[in-house]
Amino acid sequence: MDWVLLSIVSAVCLGFYDIAKKSAVKDNAVPVVLLFNVMTAAIVWLPAILWSAFSGDARDGIFSALTDVSAQDHVRLLLKSVLVGASWTAAFFAMKQLPISIATPIRATSPLWTVAIAVIAMHERPSMMQWMGMVVILIAFFSFSRIGKREGIHFHRSKAVALMVVATLLGAISAIYDKYLLQTVAIPPATVQAWFSIYLVPVMMPLAIRWYFVDRTRKPFQWKWSIPLIAIFLLVADFVYFTAVSDPEALISVISPVRRTSVIVSFVFGILKLGEKNWRAKLVCIAGILGGVVLISRG
Repeated sequence: MDWVLLSIVSAVCLGFYDIAKKSAVKDNAVPVVLLFNVMTAAIVWLPAILWSAFSGDARDGIFSALTDVSAQDHVRLLLKSVLVGASWTAAFFAMKQLPISIATPIRATSPLWTVAIAVIAMHERPSMMQWMGMVVILIAFFSFSRIGKREGIHFHRSKAVALMVVATLLGAISAIYDKYLLQTVAIPPATVQAWFSIYLVPVMMPLAIRWYFVDRTRKPFQWKWSIPLIAIFLLVADFVYFTAVSDPEALISVISPVRRTSVIVSFVFGILKLGEKNWRAKLVCIAGILGGVVLISRG
């Protein structure tokens, strides 16, 4: 299975991840949904970490690298957890309020922010094709704002839209950081996923504690089986993504737009199962966003 196919598998899993996320946060306490979500991922990885640490047989197996991590690398992985935790917190609160057919396309604009970060922080110069891609994405984003008005969502003053944009920006920073961890520092994919999953639990704990003492009566929590499914779909999506990125022949310029096609899965679900409106106009905007992503990646 090559890195292109792995990218496609990751995209499909991300689509189902968004669907599970929308289901879990509907009429629910977001901080607790977040905590149980990350706890599920940590529970999946904890036995492998313990096996690596205490079993001599594991030293030569697939889990051998899980505990072969320096203190400096642990700090790097903790930083990734903080980035991801902040991004998820903003995204989950936004997803609770926005239609999935609007929320996920906003998230799909992340390549635009990645290029913007590279221009501002790394002084890179986008090619003409990348500039065209950025313009196309911005036009599509503006068009979404016009469609959102029909559903009572005003992009320029919607807190939910602002949260999703912040989540997308942090996700773009995290994507650049992933490349650093996997290629520059050369931490194995499973090690990255295992430890950032473990560290996400303490990162998410303060928000849940605040909910318990401040918001528990006003915003009650209800258990849904979609909550652990969020973690399961993301674990699979991230594992195959990390594996694809770690391939020396992998092109992040191809992987990024392929993963963005996950929006199609959640969009179809929103139309068929949730009965969301204005789907034809939204479909045109999604096509514009994906077209812009392709231009950026090919630049």
